[in-house]
Amino acid sequence: MIVVGLTGGIGSGKSTVLEMFGNLGAAVYIADSEARKLMNTNTTLIKQILTLFGDLAYVNNKLNTKFISSIVFNDKNKLEALNALVHPIVRQDFKKFVKNSTNEIIIYEAAILFESGSDKLCDYIISVVANYEERLKRVVKRDGVSEKQVLDRMKHQISDEFRIKNAHIVIRNKKLEDTKEQVKSAFDLLLKLS
Repeated sequence: MIVVGLTGGIGSGKSTVLEMFGNLGAAVYIADSEARKLMNTNTTLIKQILTLFGDLAYVNNKLNTKFISSIVFNDKNKLEALNALVHPIVRQDFKKFVKNSTNEIIIYEAAILFESGSDKLCDYIISVVANYEERLKRVVKRDGVSEKQVLDRMKHQISDEFRIKNAHIVIRNKKLEDTKEQVKSAFDLLLKLS
């Protein structure tokens, strides 16, 4: 069994690539989704988030993501404080996921794989990269947000150059068919390495 970190900038196509790996038989763990679940269910974490952001952090017992995002994407210290609360709990949850998995390949997908230190949980790293303008258009359309909001998020992420330099495999997401071929090749290689 091997653990593979999958990362890429916002709008790079990580979710599409992750789905392809899942269809090939890899177990997939989406760090952002699991983090949101844990922020809504883990009582210790909920209390810590309420302490950090106040009562508006939750509305009807659900994490108020718009409120939190409006703060953390404009305040680096709050973002770091939130990450310091969430990342250790996500790491624990992922370790349980790995322990319970029977798959040869486990993919840990995280936009901030390197920034969170989660790359240290992985045997190999795959970076998904795409054209900057294309990424911007995808996120504006997907999330219904302004270009400025997307750029605010992007400025908190490391560069594609860093991701490429620190990856074992790079998937260049331009055309869907090419991306599928790259994923299949990567999957076959990872099977040989497992």
